[in-house]
Amino acid sequence: MTYPLKDVKDIDEMKEYFLNVQENKRNYLLFMTGISSALRISDILKLKVQDISDGKKAKDHIVLKEIKTGKRKEFAVSQNLKKAINAYLHEYTPELDDYVFISRQGDEKPITRQRAVQILKQALDACGLSYINFGSHGMRKTFSYHLYKRGTDIYYLMRLLNHSSPKQVLAYIGIEQEELDRIYINLNL
Repeated sequence: MTYPLKDVKDIDEMKEYFLNVQENKRNYLLFMTGISSALRISDILKLKVQDISDGKKAKDHIVLKEIKTGKRKEFAVSQNLKKAINAYLHEYTPELDDYVFISRQGDEKPITRQRAVQILKQALDACGLSYINFGSHGMRKTFSYHLYKRGTDIYYLMRLLNHSSPKQVLAYIGIEQEELDRIYINLNL
């Protein structure tokens, strides 16, 4: 089971690693897309440049058909995600029909899910966060966890994640266990 990055300092460390240590705008955008969209990694990896930009700057909304559910998903692009998209476009100047997270193997295909996990694990290790079981699904959980902690109604989270109950959402983002732990600690008999 993967977990979200619950501490904003950890998220900032990961961003710093991708931008200033690894100096890789593609990998930075991968991370930023994951923590800014609630998309599954399969949907992130299938994104094409035309899905996120007009070729010169980031779009205001990203629209796609989710692979797992077949449902249409549209979401507004946050300012931080726009900055990441624009930095990517400036660095790589890709064609509109290119995959955003294109493999460097020269086959014009996106990186694999396994490579995405490897990229994230390398960043976690470099940031001293390897004790967190955080994979590609952890990005989606990070997005949801921080929305919940900021007071977003659980029913909106259910809709964003395509979950069927509040209990399912809370268990998914690790809140249920966190709350149970707090009950035990606060009792302190």
